[in-house]
Amino acid sequence: MRGSIAVRRAATVVGGAGIACGLAALVAFRSGASTNVVIVAASLAPLLLVVTIVGAVVTAAARQWILLGISALVLALGAWAFGPLWVGGASGGGPDPQGPSIRVMQSNIMVGSADPEALVRTVRDEAVDVLTIQELTEPSVAALRAAGLEDALPHTYLAPHVTGGGGAGIYSRLPLSAGRRVDGMALANLAVEVDAGLAGPVALYDVHPVPAYIAPAADWTADFERLRDEMDSAAAAHENVIVSGDFNATYAHRKFRDLRRGGYVDAADQLGAGVVPTYPTDKRYPAVVGIDHILTKGARATSLERIDVVGSDHHGLIADVRLGNSQTGGGSTSR
Repeated sequence: MRGSIAVRRAATVVGGAGIACGLAALVAFRSGASTNVVIVAASLAPLLLVVTIVGAVVTAAARQWILLGISALVLALGAWAFGPLWVGGASGGGPDPQGPSIRVMQSNIMVGSADPEALVRTVRDEAVDVLTIQELTEPSVAALRAAGLEDALPHTYLAPHVTGGGGAGIYSRLPLSAGRRVDGMALANLAVEVDAGLAGPVALYDVHPVPAYIAPAADWTADFERLRDEMDSAAAAHENVIVSGDFNATYAHRKFRDLRRGGYVDAADQLGAGVVPTYPTDKRYPAVVGIDHILTKGARATSLERIDVVGSDHHGLIADVRLGNSQTGGGSTSR
């Protein structure tokens, strides 16, 4: 009898903890507050809901029906919040583009620590057309050049830092123009126009808002508000926009979801790929948060692959992006 009571008490603790974790995940998902606690909770929201699942299983085994019912309700709300990530096309995005396709690769190289030869080999093997890099340093620019990156992708717009993680760079097989840094952001966030053979250029962004777990939460919020305004302007001016980078935010962050209001779609969301964890990769445990993304407006991702980046603490992403071509004129890069 005592053993049975102990089991039920343990189940109550586990079930209650699961419910608390699930509620924390849902509050963080819905909250527009920008505090470090909320930001971190949102980053870990899928894992918090996993704790709710464990609690539900334990309470079911212990016949704790009330706790099980509450857990089921929390999980149903979690499925409503995150379920669209596993349903291809649930995020909308308009009609299918009919233009050429380009292959975009995203990679944070951890303050220049990624293996340059391995990175260049990936670019060549995967037939990458455009590469966006964050945490580019001046020594890594030289190392990537020596490894042959600029032979494969000869058009560049680079803003490296001597040291530290504030640098960024865009490498492209296709011609680039109008390169600039996005004003008002703490780290290097870059914008260029890509000549993909269409009547109008493709607007491409290499973005890297500050990480909230290092910088003040107010700086993270300010970066996202500036980025949202920039993306809104690009959406109004260009048929095709691609925004690729380390966003230091997941789908669970309201500030990240707000970026989509101008018609932008996350490649993972569009394809029903679910949560795609990209960070960290330099620990004994696998990557747990998906903070690297490729967003498109007008254009649309038709494939998405997570890749290893040797020497970095991030996985990379490679997406095939089909461009819109409602205007006449221009050539084609379609493969």
